[in-house]
Amino acid sequence: MTLETFARAGDGLLCRIGSETLTLTPLGDGAIRVRATRNRAFDDDLPSGLLDPPPEARGARAEIDGDTATVTNGRLRAVARRVPRGLHPTVELSFADTETGEVLLKEEMPHILFPDTRHYAAEEGALWRIETCFAAHEGERFHGLGQHQHGRFDQKGCVIDLVQMNTEVVIPFLVSSRGYGLIWNAPGTGRVELAENRTRWVLDAAPQLDYVVLAGPAPADILRRYAGLTGHPPMMPDWAMGFWQCKLRYATQDEVLAVAREHKRRGHPIDVLVIDFFNWTKGGEWRIDPDAFPDPAGMVRALEEMGITPMISVWPAVNANAENFAEMRDAGFLIEHRRGVQASSVFLDAHSEGRMPLSFYDATNPEARAYHWARVRDGYGRHGFRAFWLDANEPEVYPTHPDNMRYHAGAGRAVYNAYPALHQQGYAEHMEADGIGDGLMLSRSAWLGSQRHPVVVWSGDVHSTFADLARQIRAGLNMAMSGIPWWTTDIGGFKGGDIRDPAFHELLIRWFQFGVFCPVFRLHGFRQDSEGDPRLGRDFRAGGAANEVWSFGPEVERHLAACLHLRERLRPYIRDQMRRTHETGLPPMRPLLVDFPDDPGAAGIDDQLMFGDALLVAPVLEHGARERGVYLPHGCDWRDLRDSAIHAGGRRVVAPAPLEHMPVFVRTDVEPPLTERFDPTGRA
Repeated sequence: MTLETFARAGDGLLCRIGSETLTLTPLGDGAIRVRATRNRAFDDDLPSGLLDPPPEARGARAEIDGDTATVTNGRLRAVARRVPRGLHPTVELSFADTETGEVLLKEEMPHILFPDTRHYAAEEGALWRIETCFAAHEGERFHGLGQHQHGRFDQKGCVIDLVQMNTEVVIPFLVSSRGYGLIWNAPGTGRVELAENRTRWVLDAAPQLDYVVLAGPAPADILRRYAGLTGHPPMMPDWAMGFWQCKLRYATQDEVLAVAREHKRRGHPIDVLVIDFFNWTKGGEWRIDPDAFPDPAGMVRALEEMGITPMISVWPAVNANAENFAEMRDAGFLIEHRRGVQASSVFLDAHSEGRMPLSFYDATNPEARAYHWARVRDGYGRHGFRAFWLDANEPEVYPTHPDNMRYHAGAGRAVYNAYPALHQQGYAEHMEADGIGDGLMLSRSAWLGSQRHPVVVWSGDVHSTFADLARQIRAGLNMAMSGIPWWTTDIGGFKGGDIRDPAFHELLIRWFQFGVFCPVFRLHGFRQDSEGDPRLGRDFRAGGAANEVWSFGPEVERHLAACLHLRERLRPYIRDQMRRTHETGLPPMRPLLVDFPDDPGAAGIDDQLMFGDALLVAPVLEHGARERGVYLPHGCDWRDLRDSAIHAGGRRVVAPAPLEHMPVFVRTDVEPPLTERFDPTGRA
């Protein structure tokens, strides 16, 4: 009897070769999911970035012809071939565009004998170290994969570690210039090697391989299909579209209210005021400190009467001396460790002497998420807070040791990267259940599907330098290509800005100008004061120096205030773009190649961005620069918002960039809705 390699499974395929089981399942519009394992069955409880249930395909079909089988779904066709390779036969996969016939992605065996295109090396229990290899193509460009600080937009040639860390956000979704996207639907740690000779994806320890290929052909098509599979973003609350004021740190209720009142006295627009860490009693008790904030409900009411929404920092860390530590430990609500003591990190905490051992609640456990939210609701929510800063939620483990962590959902290396998305899911579900309809989260990390929750991701604790500003542009563009629409940075950088330094003043002005055109406009930083307290900007307990728009002198305040008023004039346009983002999944801040896929000149631009469909933004990224080159894509004319000069598309211009102005151009065929005549300097 001859055993068949292929069998139909609905409108997909089931393949068995040796000890490997492989399935091809069509999903949604033009997507095909691949799962493979050498275990007896797939682990369906593993965290997934796909909607549950994932959208079904319509009109897909599977066909078997001897040693070849295909699955066709819209514009994408997967071909599975049983072929002799090395010492035994294997099944190799390729994916093609059904309209052009072009092969988009193809598995490739690294050597004529060993290993296979999908290689398994045994780890403990049901876990495997899994590699899968694809052919490389000259000139192919890769974008997405979350947020990384290597300073590159095109990630061809890079090795990307798939491990959540501060400033490094793992969204394992890749967009290729060949017209396809790939969702690496694996929550475990690993890496991807985008080499000149081969593309290789690696899982450190996982029960199975799981990825989805999406057809294009254009980047916008891929991003829309990604949102269809992993979730559309909600509509951003109107209160979140203006200016967010933040610093490390406002230590008392009086300080918070004084800053808010001074903003109003000076006539500076402000929508959100953020209260950073150590506002609590002890980490893990999740209640506001009554000594520093004696009337939090009154503070919230006072802020809201001024038109300001307060946001408060809530960490997932639990101090070993917190009143509920033992209760959470005994209930299994903390991330456990395979070796050593029950501590994921050693760091400072409120009301504690020196550094303290901290654990993290286990966000992969639904019961732990419910327990955590109940504490947050009672400690913060009952006072009126509906905006939460989910900091340190990678989780921030020092040293980073996923191999030593044990979650409710499984071994650390198998599930580590999904933690932030599950943490966010807990907030989103419980806020909705408690009737908080316009709640929002600010998060330092994310994963596949995070965008379907009301989550703003920011780029973490970056330095206050022009080089870091330039890196954030490219990081933000790749986050857009990862399907994350609500993204921002610490304006001015988090670490190293001296409030009396003229060089920092110029950086701050340029970062503010860029921040106006980010999805969220937020000032934050751990500032130094060279002539004040030497601890400021160096000692977390002391907090940082002043970080309000008037803290840097009247001349700087004039420039920053212009940015604040400019953002206000953009609100109708931002609201319109956020509505489109909600409907389509397209991020409001995005690279030029999304809007101009047929312009080869736009493909490589990594220091400009589109803010919505009308505005082209060219941040100034060098100290002392008073002009910069700007590429204007073809297909339309462009109006310079500084002097209203009209420029033809498809060419590069040198744009003036005096300190009070960052080059911004508007498409002449798309007029953005504004509150009044648009002036890029912020003047009325």
